[in-house]
Amino acid sequence: MRIPLVLYYTWLIIMDGNVVFNGNSTDQEQQDQANPQSPTGTPAAVGEQPTADATSTTGDTGGVGTESPPPDDTVPEEPASQSAGGNGLLKKILIGVGILAVIILLIFLFLPKKETSKNVKLVWWGLWEENATMQALISDFEKENPTILVEYIKQDPKQYRDRLISRINNDTGPDIFRFHNTWLPIMQDMLVPLSSDVISAADFKKTYYPVMQDDLVRKGAIYGIPLGTDSLALFVNTELLESAGVPPPTNWDDFTKAAKKMTVKDEQGEIKTSGAAIGVYGNITHAPDIISVLFKQQGINLLDLDTSLDAEIEALTFYTGFGADDQRVWDSRLDESLLAFSKGTVAMYFGYSWDVFRLQRLNANLPFAVHPVPGLYGKNTTIASYWVEGVSARSANQKEALLFMQYLAKKETAQKFYSEAAKARGFGEPPARIDLADSVKDNKIVAPFVAQMETADSSFFVSDTQDGEGGLNSLANTYLGDAVNAIVNDGTSPKSVMTSFNGGVAQTLQKYDISATSNP
Repeated sequence: MRIPLVLYYTWLIIMDGNVVFNGNSTDQEQQDQANPQSPTGTPAAVGEQPTADATSTTGDTGGVGTESPPPDDTVPEEPASQSAGGNGLLKKILIGVGILAVIILLIFLFLPKKETSKNVKLVWWGLWEENATMQALISDFEKENPTILVEYIKQDPKQYRDRLISRINNDTGPDIFRFHNTWLPIMQDMLVPLSSDVISAADFKKTYYPVMQDDLVRKGAIYGIPLGTDSLALFVNTELLESAGVPPPTNWDDFTKAAKKMTVKDEQGEIKTSGAAIGVYGNITHAPDIISVLFKQQGINLLDLDTSLDAEIEALTFYTGFGADDQRVWDSRLDESLLAFSKGTVAMYFGYSWDVFRLQRLNANLPFAVHPVPGLYGKNTTIASYWVEGVSARSANQKEALLFMQYLAKKETAQKFYSEAAKARGFGEPPARIDLADSVKDNKIVAPFVAQMETADSSFFVSDTQDGEGGLNSLANTYLGDAVNAIVNDGTSPKSVMTSFNGGVAQTLQKYDISATSNP
């Protein structure tokens, strides 16, 4: 309705000008009629006599009157005057201004306007990935949804969980945030369940690995979308294994033999080359994760350790055996295990995919390969440690945030996430989607981490989650570390440490309201 109104009012302006000019013309005619000195209203020249053509007498009636002048095909030319000329010019100016106004208004109304602002702004907190990597995903989403702006903020990993929870609770937190797969039991109330139009339960089950279904689904509700994944794997120094004639072990018996065979000690019994970084706690980079592998392969229920006491004792005895007595292959006097492996003084090391980049920075020429973790009794279970994107329950823009989650759940988005990260550092986070496993099968570094995901499990005994002092992972790991140190350093029997260890873990679970019916 805006255009008709503009045209209407502009037309009134133009027509009003015509009315004014028509009124001026009428006034002039009235003045001419009031001055009968000449047919045109122009006074006769001084001394000029009227002619017979101008007046005559009607002889038939004898009356005296004025006779109309004979017809003349020539149209009398209106005498020029300053007033008439000025009014005509003014009329043209007003008409031109009116037309110009219409043109300007039409241009203003119909020209496409540049988008200067977004209707909704989503704040996305992430870890590890640089802004350039994530902006590639964001740009595609914003093109599809021009009224939504997404701001990605890479967070400092230190005390991340504490900061995240604090900001969410005071309503200054992000709309979307990254959380560790083990945090859902303690952050469920802070997360929005994903609607079925984001991803259905059937599609989630078909798309993501079983461990993710166990970790992220509660009573049928899905609480996050993982863009990547990771699993604990076995790194081997290929030169040391080849020199010793040892193949990469696939079970724990072969692992034990290989570790002992490749361990080299000096005359004083000090370890110069370690067969494997395992056995103690403090200087083993992923000690809780390695022990979790043994717990899971033994079938231990981490949420109720007392029900698996014998298996628990067996697992801790096996683990600490690599760091005790004369048969040890590792001890607490050695460098931190990742650093030692980078120096070429450790034959076997347990780590995640992100350790590859740390090793390459420390020693770009390190000869190593990645293999699945050894199995026990036919069980090849390992530990999955990965990060998930979720929507804050305190977000004021949940509708738009869920729309963004729908975008993150697409196969094309996950593929682009991997490829964009690969541009920056060689390879991206191993894909979380089952249907992308084949895309990395030829990558000898990434493929082993992905190949283990079908049988991977999760554990709150896990490293590098940055959950802060007093967090679920930190507290559980503290009790586990105390137990291992008591066995290795103090000579306490594994059975003797079970009471304090199991009790401490139970208190931690109770603190976070995690019961035996929860997913571990």
